Amino acid sequence: MFKRLATTSLLVAPLLLAGCSSAPIKDEANYATVSSNQFIESNYKAADALMHQLSGKLAADKPLIMATIVNIDALDQTTTLGRLVSEQVSTRLAQGGLSMLEMKLRNSVYLKRNQGELMLTREIGEVAQSHNAQAIVVGSYAETSDMVFINLKVIQPNTNFVLAGQDYVLAKEGIVRSMLMRN
Repeated sequence: MFKRLATTSLLVAPLLLAGCSSAPIKDEANYATVSSNQFIESNYKAADALMHQLSGKLAADKPLIMATIVNIDALDQTTTLGRLVSEQVSTRLAQGGLSMLEMKLRNSVYLKRNQGELMLTREIGEVAQSHNAQAIVVGSYAETSDMVFINLKVIQPNTNFVLAGQDYVLAKEGIVRSMLMRN
């Protein structure tokens, strides 16, 4: 019996050690780092706050449009930060059950090279109407030496009424600072 147990242990030991491989642990550690990143977390919290404010104000069968978050001092310009905030907010709103229209696939927006989907004011109503969009998410950011202030608003295109709004601040640290560099 002891011999059988020893033989079984020798056969099972390599399987157990393989299960302790460092590769999956490394992947889990990388995932934990990404999922706890202040940039993603802040953008998701802002989107969650918008959804909370929008509760009961939107029709389930009509989409929303996400415009690119722009530099408040130059409304026709953005950076990687503005484009990525837009992407993450749109993703989170979609995760929350809102119908988000992907504008990168449309020709009906003003596209400035390396800038993203920058809506012209006169076209917002046309684009929203042609896609039966009930609201447009717009926003801006302003940077100081150590902070980036972000403002998001959900606007009803036919009335220009603000249905929801959220302000938040990001520390202007390594990743955020690198995304603010002009392309």
